[in-house]
Amino acid sequence: MQAFLHNLEVERNLSPHSCRAYRRDVGAFCLFLQQQLPGRPLDAQLAAVDKALVRRWLGQLGRRNKKVTLARKQSALRTFFTFLVRRGLLEQHPLHSMERPRLERPLPRLLDVDAVFCLLDGMVPEDWLRWRDRALFELLYSCGLRVSELVALDEDDLRADQGLVCVRQGKGGKQRIVPVGQAALRALQVYLQHCPPQKRVGVALFVNQRGQRLSVRTVQRNLKAALARAGLPTDVSPHGLRHSFATHLLDGGADLRAIQELLGHASLATTQRYTQVSGARLAEEYDRTHPRSKKPSA
Repeated sequence: MQAFLHNLEVERNLSPHSCRAYRRDVGAFCLFLQQQLPGRPLDAQLAAVDKALVRRWLGQLGRRNKKVTLARKQSALRTFFTFLVRRGLLEQHPLHSMERPRLERPLPRLLDVDAVFCLLDGMVPEDWLRWRDRALFELLYSCGLRVSELVALDEDDLRADQGLVCVRQGKGGKQRIVPVGQAALRALQVYLQHCPPQKRVGVALFVNQRGQRLSVRTVQRNLKAALARAGLPTDVSPHGLRHSFATHLLDGGADLRAIQELLGHASLATTQRYTQVSGARLAEEYDRTHPRSKKPSA
């Protein structure tokens, strides 16, 4: 297990969060093997694994887990057995021909342009904490950042004179340079002016009341409160602002590959799901406005 985790962390450069998920999933399967094949050493148990045994494990988990969770666990096992085969610890990959489950990919929950303006322009800061929230929501929408990337930003990552931000905490430890809109730059400038000097003792761009780096949970909670004050749906997450960013760029005619670069997606297929969002919105608009699209009244 230590060698496997070292491979994930060092050779594949996965995040600590991803490594913990792999350890948890593979460890849970090993405990299942001990129950199903008691009395054998672990290497013999692993050598006896086949698709039927894995399906039995996933079937037990399916009673209390969603399909996306089961798919993640199966993927973790596939990666683990690939590692064992490459290290010569197993002769054959037991999941080589096992099909991956088909997942439903629901359209992301997002805000339309008017709702985004209502949220951001409707924020009336009362203290430096509200100025901070206004700045971070502006930056989320302006750059399409992941919330984990947002809270990991340091002051040196912001290049206000160039209108850019360097995102250093993307998936897989990658880096990218993203343009920052004028509205977000103004909000950031005001926040930094209002933030008390004693709170900015570290390098973090966004800090809490104790001067510590802001947490993801705080951003989620504060966005929910801001949406409620604006009279908007409160089920939109910080990631929903990222979805809104990509969808609005696509609606405005932006190139899909340019959006891919801005979002930091490794695969264009991941970015293409936003075409489904725009297509759904286009169909809704068509049904609402076209005189021949409406069903005849009964």
